[in-house]
Amino acid sequence: MSGQGYEELIVLNRKLDELLNKYSTLKAEAEELRRHNEGMLRMLEEKDEKIKELEVKYERIKITGALLGEGGNGAEAKRKINDLVREIDRCVALLNG
Repeated sequence: MSGQGYEELIVLNRKLDELLNKYSTLKAEAEELRRHNEGMLRMLEEKDEKIKELEVKYERIKITGALLGEGGNGAEAKRKINDLVREIDRCVALLNG
């Protein structure tokens, strides 16, 4: 093998090593980003669930406020609403289960 051919081979080997190192680095970075993305998706699902819970609580408060604003026994109205909400929650749980 001539001197020039040997030098070209060394240069190609060096470039190949550089490419393999970059590939390895990018592969590790992609895996890290994939894990981060999965974590963010889980967090988004948790936040969505929390929003749903807060919406239910807000609706309860609105209904309770409406009933209490009409006069009458506020504690009794609130108790009835809570009983109804618990019954609805049980029905939903049965449907989901």
